Order: sequence, then C-alpha cells, then structure tokens
Amino acid sequence: MAGGDAARDPFALTAEERTVRDTVRAFATDRLASTAAQRDEEERFDRTLFAGMAEIGLAGLPYPEQYGGAGMGTFPWVVALEEVAAADMGMAVSLSVHILAQLPILTFGTDAQRDRFLPRMTSGEWLGAFALTEPGAGSDAAALALAARRDGDDYVLDGTKIWITNGADAEVTIVFATVDRARGREGITAFVVERDTPGFSVAGHERKMGIRDTVSAELLFDGARVPAANRLGEEGQGLKVALSALGAGRISIAACCVGLGRAAMEHAVRYAAERRQFGRPIADQELIQGMLAEMATAVEAARLLTWRAARLRDAGAPINAASSMAKWFASDTAMRVATDAVQVYGGAGYSRDNPVERFMRDAKGAQIYEGTNQIHRLIIAQHLIETMRSS
Repeated sequence: MAGGDAARDPFALTAEERTVRDTVRAFATDRLASTAAQRDEEERFDRTLFAGMAEIGLAGLPYPEQYGGAGMGTFPWVVALEEVAAADMGMAVSLSVHILAQLPILTFGTDAQRDRFLPRMTSGEWLGAFALTEPGAGSDAAALALAARRDGDDYVLDGTKIWITNGADAEVTIVFATVDRARGREGITAFVVERDTPGFSVAGHERKMGIRDTVSAELLFDGARVPAANRLGEEGQGLKVALSALGAGRISIAACCVGLGRAAMEHAVRYAAERRQFGRPIADQELIQGMLAEMATAVEAARLLTWRAARLRDAGAPINAASSMAKWFASDTAMRVATDAVQVYGGAGYSRDNPVERFMRDAKGAQIYEGTNQIHRLIIAQHLIETMRSS
C-alpha cells in the first residue's frame, strides 16, 4: 500500500515521500539491523549510528530549514520513522525523543534559544532528551515534585527524574519542574538544561526488558543552577509545553510501532514459508494463514491511523484524540503481532537467537511510555464526551 500507483491508490506516497522511505530503509537495513541484536544484548546506545541517521537528515527532518531541518513536516517523518523501527526499535525511540525535545524550543522558545539550540540538534551534533517522569509522577504529570526556585539570574533545581530516554547521553534536556507545588499544574515550568550544568548529574540507567539499546536514565538535580534565559515560556506554562509536545510525540511512537509490527509480520511470513512440518510448509496450514492475515490487517490499520494523525498535524488541525488513537492502537498491534510472530516460530521464537523475541520485548514498552494505553482510552473518551456536549 505504501508505494502503489497514485492514480489507483489514494494512499500512495508521493515521489518525494518514496525517496525518503527508500533512503531511510537502505540505511536502516545496512547500518542498524545487522547490529541491533548485539547492541540490545550489551544495552548500548551507539552515538555513531545516531550521527549516521543525522547525516541523512533524520535528526531534524520535520523542522524548518531555517534551523537546519529538512522542513518536510510530520507525514514524511512518520514514513521515515517506520523504516528505522522496522530495523531497530531502540534507535527509533531514541530518534523520536530527540525530535520531541526540539519541539518545545521551536514552539515556545525565544529567537535566541532557537538559534542557540536547534541547529546543533537538527544536525545531530547535540542529542536531545525530554525529562517529565518522576518517581511519583508518571501518568499524572501534574504531580511532579522537582522544585525550581528563582535565585537572581538563575533557577535552582532540586529533585529527580527517572526513565529519561537519551538522558545519559544528551547535551540538551527539556526539564519540567514546579516553582510552587501549592499551585499544582499552574506552577509547572519548562527549562532547557545543558549537560554541563553545575549540580546536574546522571545517576545510572534502568535495566529494561526491551528497547535496551537506547538508555533510560535517572537524572539528579542537586542545587542545579539553570540560567533564567533557559526557561521556556513563562512560569506556569510548563504543562502546556509538555502536552503540546507529547501530542506530536504519540504520533512518532505510533510510527515506531507500525515499523516494529511490520517487521514482526514479515519475519513470521518468511519463517512460515520455510518451516516444514508434516511434510509441508506451515504456511499451508489454515490456522497459520489466519494469524498472518490478522497481522497484516492490524498493521495496515495502525499505519492508516498513524498517517491520519500525521496529516491532521501537518494541516494544523487538533490532534489530541487522533494521536491517542494512533498510539494506543499501533502499540497494541505491535505487541499482538510480535507475540503471534513468536508463536509462529514456535520454540525457535522463544530463543534470543531469533529477532522476534526481541520484537516482543520491545513492543511491550510502547504500551506504557508516552502515556499508558489506559490513559489514552480516557483521552479519547473525554474528547467524545466534550464533542457531544458542545454540539
């Protein structure tokens, strides 16, 4: 579907979009897929591979050329990200968070902040992270406790962030803190924190089930002094900054899940055609055929939901419900397809020598981060209720 004749297929990619897809697919196949299992085993983020992705324009693909990006928008971005994730979900997640970290600067930053940070991030020279989650603030982002107090020309930050993708390696981290816990969500404020900030350190990284070749770190702020010039927006705008970025981030995660689901499906189809039992390929068995058909249909549906959300964002339309639908459905699809791929492989699928085992571990995380899928059900339901009441 992704590359059919536009005269017959209304969902066909344009020539430019096909070029993006094919360029990224070639890079991902040649550079990422061959070492993904080893990096997963070592729990190692490869900065050289990230630099390679930046060289082909992925570190700033959706952002304006004025700041070093490719200026291509959200839709080509999700097409590209699907290809990265089909080869290596971990590197795709790292790349998606890097893109996510740039959005608050682009949207809420001053001209000086954009000029200082964005060109170095879109080029891949600087890696970005997005620090929202805390030990007591996950789905309830408004409950965060990292404290920020004004002290002259600086803010002093004290507290902890956890599960921060890219956090151990990033030069630039978007950090959310509260200037007054009594004000609740109205006290939350966003900052750009640079790696060499005094009082800021990395405590270690999580030992995860999957997505292990991108590091999720614990970040410590012990009297960390952040210049007031690095505040994003006004005091109290932090939750608005976070939610506006996360809406777009859900679309990126949905695209990652489409890529992972597609890869799991393709591996299952190939294995079913090669594996023989009772004198014939297991692909001849109707039960296996049914599983493969369900995989293909679910992946296609997830892709369409993701594409729709991307098109809406490029058109400037509201994306809150659409991005939640895409993220929820695509991550559930990735988990289901990866699990069924393991089942098609049988005992071989349970071995770490086969990629479907890694796909299954990687898929699980996507049902949790960028908002659990239970939270996205609430977002969608609330949108429906609000729409009905206002009509």
